[in-house]
Amino acid sequence: MLNKLSLKETVVVITGAGTGLGEEMALSMAQAGACVVIAARRSGPINNVVEKIRKIGANSIAVTTDVTIPKQVNLLIDTTLKEFGKIDVLFNNAGIVRAHGGIPIWDITDEDWRIGIDTNLSSAFYCSRAVAKHMVSRGKGKIINVSSGFGLRGGRDNYMYSCSKGGVIQLTRTLATSLGRYGVTSNCLVPGYFLTEGTRQSNDHLPKGEFIPVGRAGRPEEVGPCAVFLASAASDYMNGESLIIDGGGLSGGYAPTHYSQEIPINFG
Repeated sequence: MLNKLSLKETVVVITGAGTGLGEEMALSMAQAGACVVIAARRSGPINNVVEKIRKIGANSIAVTTDVTIPKQVNLLIDTTLKEFGKIDVLFNNAGIVRAHGGIPIWDITDEDWRIGIDTNLSSAFYCSRAVAKHMVSRGKGKIINVSSGFGLRGGRDNYMYSCSKGGVIQLTRTLATSLGRYGVTSNCLVPGYFLTEGTRQSNDHLPKGEFIPVGRAGRPEEVGPCAVFLASAASDYMNGESLIIDGGGLSGGYAPTHYSQEIPINFG
């Protein structure tokens, strides 16, 4: 049974893997035997991850890529195919969490909206589009997108992130129903609140643990095994599904546990 979780001879492209959850997922897949292509805008962090992977004994390359630019995405896919000859798994992890709290809709600029949607949603579409024909021609492949608990619940004054992450789930379902007949499956990983550099900067105002039934935030290394599962043969019959890893944050419903109204409800 454990052989099903092996990623030996599997080529994985993962975006946004220079830091945080992306780095942990990349390292875990390398430990499972995968050849990992690391893509992100900043060359320094992704080269550091490649060095860590090579120390593990796995093969890895870094490709500096702005995944909001289709031409750079196409170059990422072409570079991977030239280097490894195939792509078995595409892991659309790139995303952005703004370093400020929610702001009223009237203060959101066109540029704020564009950056949020392009980074979190359009990038996943561009990457999936670039790799789809290759996977279809081989009759197999896995596309894994990363959403968020805010993709399943509304967030007060949280427009770009919630809307884009909800769109990622719908993109996953559409890919699943469209490409599944060709042997290409698509699934979504839905992390809850994890302590990363990005969330520390943007979510310091959140009550840590109060809305998570297990009583604590997630540790980045806890996401890695889930990434391996979705990338491996163990998940071959999963398609169009969302795998939630959030300490039970969504188990009590789509409002956080212990959520209370800021404005009293008027029953009159």
